[in-house]
Amino acid sequence: MIEINDLHKKFGKNEVLKGINLSINEGGIFSILGPNGSGKTTLIKCMLGMVIPDSGNITIRDEVIKNNYKYRNKIDYLPQIARFPGNLKVKEIIAMIKDLRASKTEKEIELIELFKLEPFLNKRLDNLSGGTKQKVNLVLTFMFDSPLIILDEPTSGLDPISHLRLKNLIFSEKEKGKTILVTSHILSFVEDIADKIVFLLEGEIYFNGTISQLKTKTEQPDLEHAIASILSASYA
Repeated sequence: MIEINDLHKKFGKNEVLKGINLSINEGGIFSILGPNGSGKTTLIKCMLGMVIPDSGNITIRDEVIKNNYKYRNKIDYLPQIARFPGNLKVKEIIAMIKDLRASKTEKEIELIELFKLEPFLNKRLDNLSGGTKQKVNLVLTFMFDSPLIILDEPTSGLDPISHLRLKNLIFSEKEKGKTILVTSHILSFVEDIADKIVFLLEGEIYFNGTISQLKTKTEQPDLEHAIASILSASYA
């Protein structure tokens, strides 16, 4: 599904990615973790073509992404902070994104029902709470049927019921054979859903494997303590 070879990226003198090599198989839920400044957001943006690496290459579904934009049609992306015109109504932003993707999907209907957004369809985005905006963003992400889904902090602002609905939605997409990449600071959420994790530290891959393998490696009972153990050792 995704092959990343010797990926380097600097911003000024700050070397953010230091020769990343990563292979992600098709199908399953993978979580990219790391402290602030570890390079995970830059890595995701390189996959999306939003950041151009200094060297190295990325292949997604057998397509080299350099100087190529069509591969993005096979990706659904939820940004950590989505910025849309606040004067648009919810139903208008949904229609606009469908038009931009030239899609005839009707999946938004079931997603609107799932996240209970019917009362908000005629409300402007500026008048919505942060949690409701996040539900709209989730509809915009999942209403297409792409084989690769990238979710950056998807639980942000969600109430417990919506959090559970999102988790079940992710599992249902996995059952369709899709590949789902998730970044999140909510480690309990990651532990519940992820098949494998990739932990970045200072621009390099510190760990790539299952959560149980990481717990064994760090001799910790859960993911939260395992990550804390890594960070305590690295910043000691």
